[in-house]
Amino acid sequence: MVRSTGSAAPHGEAEKLNRGFGWLAVLGVILVVAGLIGLIYTAAATLTTMLLFGWLLLVGGVVGLLHAVQARHTNFFWLGVVVAALNLAAGAVILKTPEAAAEALTMFAALLFLTGGVFRLAGSLVVRGPQFGWTLVQGAFGLLLGILVLATWPSSSQYVIGTFFSLSLLFDGLGLVATGYGGRRIVGMVAGK
Repeated sequence: MVRSTGSAAPHGEAEKLNRGFGWLAVLGVILVVAGLIGLIYTAAATLTTMLLFGWLLLVGGVVGLLHAVQARHTNFFWLGVVVAALNLAAGAVILKTPEAAAEALTMFAALLFLTGGVFRLAGSLVVRGPQFGWTLVQGAFGLLLGILVLATWPSSSQYVIGTFFSLSLLFDGLGLVATGYGGRRIVGMVAGK
């Protein structure tokens, strides 16, 4: 039996790769558009994020409970049940009062920014390593962001979570567009040789 070593197989593989990278770029464009819409309508993005988070906790709680039941003869059964129950309870609370959940999450984010900023500032001043300037700027930025969010809390909870989520979608989308475009160019260069 003789195998054909023609260029049809590599060309077919290149087309599959091109299609895959094209779909990555399309997904990236969708995420960029969703991120831009979220940045325009930050209150709606915050509410959507909280509802999505609540549903994810509920689904995670159900899956965790099913997993705990399957592992009922192990030492981790009760830990799995407790974690699943906490996920279910948190998901139900978030879905029932998404505005209050957004306020609590915004307060938590502000406190994380504050503590992260203080530790980065202190660390950069004590260590004075090769990245001293960047660490100092990151610390000052985190501290300033935490102060700004806390100064306008609880009204800031209407837009902070939505803004962060929308920015995440935007930058993830841009990354996928770049990966898709770059991947198609690389496949084209390799297939052209």
